[in-house]
Amino acid sequence: MHLLNLGILAHVDAGKTSLTERLLHSAGVIDEIGSVDDGNTRTDTLALERRRGITIKSAVVSFPVDDVTVNLIDTPGHPDFIAEVERVLGVLDGAVLVVSAVEGVQPQTRILMRTLHRLRIPTLLFVNKIDRRGARYDDLLSSISDRLRAAVVPMGSVEGLGTREAGFVPGLGPSAPAVLAEHDDELLTAYVENTVSHDLLHAALATQTRQVLVHPVYFGSAITGAGVDALITGIKELLPPAEGDPQGPLSGTVFKVERGPAGEKVAYARLFSGTLRTRDRIAFGDIGGIREEGKVTAISVFDHGTDVERDCVPAGRIGRLRGLGEIRIGDSIGVPRKAVEHFFAPPTLETVVIPGPDADRRALHLALTQFAEQDPLIGLRHDEVRQETAVSLYGEVQKEVIQATLADEFGVHVTFRETTPLCVERPIGTGSAVEFNKKDPNPFLATVGLRVDPGPVGSGVRFGLEVELGAMPYAFFKAVEDTVRETLGQGLHGWRVTDCVVTMTHSGYSARQSHAHQGFDKSMSSTGADFRGLTPLVLVEALRRAGSQVHEPMHRFRVEAPADTLAALLPVLAALRAVPRTTETQGSLCVLEGEVPAAQVHGLERQLPGLTRGEGEWESAFDHYAPVAHGTVPERARTDHDPLNRKEYLLNVARRVA
Repeated sequence: MHLLNLGILAHVDAGKTSLTERLLHSAGVIDEIGSVDDGNTRTDTLALERRRGITIKSAVVSFPVDDVTVNLIDTPGHPDFIAEVERVLGVLDGAVLVVSAVEGVQPQTRILMRTLHRLRIPTLLFVNKIDRRGARYDDLLSSISDRLRAAVVPMGSVEGLGTREAGFVPGLGPSAPAVLAEHDDELLTAYVENTVSHDLLHAALATQTRQVLVHPVYFGSAITGAGVDALITGIKELLPPAEGDPQGPLSGTVFKVERGPAGEKVAYARLFSGTLRTRDRIAFGDIGGIREEGKVTAISVFDHGTDVERDCVPAGRIGRLRGLGEIRIGDSIGVPRKAVEHFFAPPTLETVVIPGPDADRRALHLALTQFAEQDPLIGLRHDEVRQETAVSLYGEVQKEVIQATLADEFGVHVTFRETTPLCVERPIGTGSAVEFNKKDPNPFLATVGLRVDPGPVGSGVRFGLEVELGAMPYAFFKAVEDTVRETLGQGLHGWRVTDCVVTMTHSGYSARQSHAHQGFDKSMSSTGADFRGLTPLVLVEALRRAGSQVHEPMHRFRVEAPADTLAALLPVLAALRAVPRTTETQGSLCVLEGEVPAAQVHGLERQLPGLTRGEGEWESAFDHYAPVAHGTVPERARTDHDPLNRKEYLLNVARRVA
C-alpha cells in the first residue's frame, strides 16, 4: 500500500469542502454526507467555520482507494486565510484544484495555480457544480487554459449540463493526443502516423501529469456525485505516491499546530525521511536558528477518516505529535530540509485590538499569543507604554474571524481600530556612527561602530564585519547582530527597516575584572547587556545620518468590466490613486491592469459592483513597496524604549551613569 498526501484547493464557494465530503462518502469512510449549509461537515470542525460556512483552518482526513491511502488536506478558499494554504503546500504530493462551472476561474484560482506551478506540484482540476443553472463546458475549458496558462486535458464529456441530471462521461477527448504529443516524441510520431494506442496515451498522460506539464480536467458535482468516481480514479492513477526512506535520517516539517483539550500543543508534521517513534527525543526548530529538543509522548496517524494512536510514524505519512511544548509552525524536525520559504506575500494591513470594557488584558494577551502560534503570518506587536496590541492582517474578513475566535474560544470580547497599511522603511543613503568605551557620553562598557548602506530591493537585512572576529568574545558580536536586527523592526518613522546592509566598523570591550578573593565585577567588565544597550543608540544615529524613506505596499490589479462603464470607473480609480498601466478591449468587455495602494483595495472592491452594474470582476495581489508620494509621511508609534530620544532611552535602559 502506498501513500498520497493530497491537497484540495479552490477559490471561496467553489464547493471544495463539499467535494471532500463526497470523496469520503465514495470511499466508504462516512455513511452520510455532511452539508456546509447545515454545519456538519467532517473537516470544518470549528464552531465559527460551521456558523459562517467557510473553511478557516486546514484539516486532515484519510481515505483508502484500493491499495492507496490518501491523506486529504482541506484548505481555506478565502484569500484572507492564504497563510493557512501556504503551510500545507510544502507537504503535498499532489493537489486537486476546484473550479466552479458557473463562476469559472476566479482571482484566487489564478494565484493558487501559479503557486502550484512554481512548486512543481502535480495538479488535477475538478470543475464542480455542473448541475447548476449557468454551468459551462466548452468556453470554460478555453478560459481555464487561457487564464491559468495551463495545458489541460479534458478527461470526458458532460451530459445534461446545467440540470439536476447532469452527468460526466469518462473518456479522453480528441484534443488529448495533440496536447500530450507536444512533450513526447514517441507519442508525436504515433500521432502523425495515426497509430496512437490507449495504453501509450494513458502512459503519457500519467507521466506528464506527474511532471506538471499537463493538467487533467474532470467535470462533476459534489452534491450529486457526478464525476467523482472518475476523479478518484485519476487521483489513484495519475498523481505520484509519497516518497521517503523510513530507514533514513529523521526529517520532517510541522505545518499546523493546535491546542488539545488540556491546552497542550499538538503538532501536525509530514515526515520526508526516517521513522519517528513514541518516547523519541528529537531536535526541532527553524533553519539556522536556535534548535530545541523535546520528547514525543504520543503519536497518531490518519486512517479511514480519523486519527488513530500508533507507536510510530514512518516517512511519507502525516502524524499528530504530542509532548513538544516549544514547537512552532514551520519548524523542521530532525535534519532540516531547506530554509523556510514563503510562497505568498506577507500581510500588508494592520489593526489595533481594543479590549471590551470587561476584558482582562492579561487574558487577552495570552489569547492573542496562542492565536499567533497557530498562524505565524499574523504578527503581533505589543506596545507596553500604551498597553496596546496590533495584529497584521490580509483582509477585513480575517479581522471578523479573529474577533469571533477570541470571543468563542477564549471568552475575550474585543473590537478593532480602523485597518491601516503596513509600510516599510528603506535607507536612502549611507550613514555611520560610533561610540567608544569609557568615553562620554557613552555609559556602557562597550565600543560599537556601525555603518548603514542601502541594499538591493528584496534583500532584507544583511549584517557584516569590518573588524576582526577575534577582537572580542564571539558572544558580544552575536549580541550586536541580534540587537541590530531587533532594532531595525522600528525605523526613524516607526516602520520595519529592510533592504539594507549594516556593517560593524568598530568594536571594543573591557576584559573580565575581579577583585582579590572576590568574584566577577560587573562594574569593571563588559557584558552582553552593554552591547545590547549601546547598539540601538549607535544604529539609529547611523540610520538618521543615512536617512530613510517610507514605502507603502502596492497591489497589482486586474479589473474586467463592461466597456460602457469605463467612463464611471476611471475617475474613481484615479481618486483612489490607482494607476492603470494597460487597457485592453475584449468584445463588450474592457480589461484594465495596473497598480493601487493596498490601503485603497478594500474601498475599490466595495465600490466596483455599483460602478459596473454588478458585472465587474476585481483581482488584486501584493506586488511591491513604493515610496509614499502623496500627503504626509505615515508615522507608526514606537513600542520600544525609543533610542531616537537618548535621554529617555538611557533613563529606561542604562544601569550605569557615566
